[in-house]
Amino acid sequence: MRMALGVSYLGQRYQGWQSQPSGQTVQDRLEAALAQFATHPVSTLCAGRTDAGVHGLMQVVHFDTELQRSPFSWVRGTNAFLPPDIAVHWARPVPEAFHARACATARRYAYVLLQSPVRPSVEAGRVGWVFRPLDGDAMRQAAAHLLGEHDFTSFRASACQALSPVKTLHRIDITRKGPAQPEPGEDWSPCYWRFEFEGNAFLHHMIRNIMGCLVAIGQGAKPSAWMAEVLAARSRDAAAPTFSPDGLYFLGPVYDAAWGLPSRTAAYDALP
Repeated sequence: MRMALGVSYLGQRYQGWQSQPSGQTVQDRLEAALAQFATHPVSTLCAGRTDAGVHGLMQVVHFDTELQRSPFSWVRGTNAFLPPDIAVHWARPVPEAFHARACATARRYAYVLLQSPVRPSVEAGRVGWVFRPLDGDAMRQAAAHLLGEHDFTSFRASACQALSPVKTLHRIDITRKGPAQPEPGEDWSPCYWRFEFEGNAFLHHMIRNIMGCLVAIGQGAKPSAWMAEVLAARSRDAAAPTFSPDGLYFLGPVYDAAWGLPSRTAAYDALP
């Protein structure tokens, strides 16, 4: 039988999702836990790989097994063997035609950014950080240039293995959470910015490279129209440096409702 799982994790301690000889990846830990519960080796396929330091709120994987257990048993049993920063949230039996990656019609990410003169403390490793105020309208105008189908070579890492740099961005939503007026004696208010991205697929470092450009524009170092110039250049040298992985979250894939899989988790509401 084929099972699908929804998995969340903090990426700080791991070398990304994909299995490595070191064994220090999320996939390695998940497969080890599944093997202990199922008492046989388990090989998983995921909806979207994440880099070192990147978090996942609803990664989806599938695997094949002969073990007959209830979905609740797969959740509780696997979690018993996982470290505290990785958890299975749900399990569903799926048809053999289901493929976690190939059946996804879109993928969703969020980047959480702290705007503050003081570096993160309790949220260290879980948010990006800027110490100058950002212009939300300028960033939204810049992001609009990226919507639709484009060649995103300018935002592609040199190690990217994708066959084509052409991807489609369906939406980029930019919201601010925090007081509108600064505290007495302050010139501007600390706050959180949340950037949500949805597209059919993403290149290696694509969102972090876009974030680097959005921050440059938000801080006034570049005009909003510069984003269109970077996109048209089709050269990584044209874009800003790759931004930190700390605030990047894989929100999960989007599937056709016919598969009957959850579309979100409670952790979505925990982000600023």
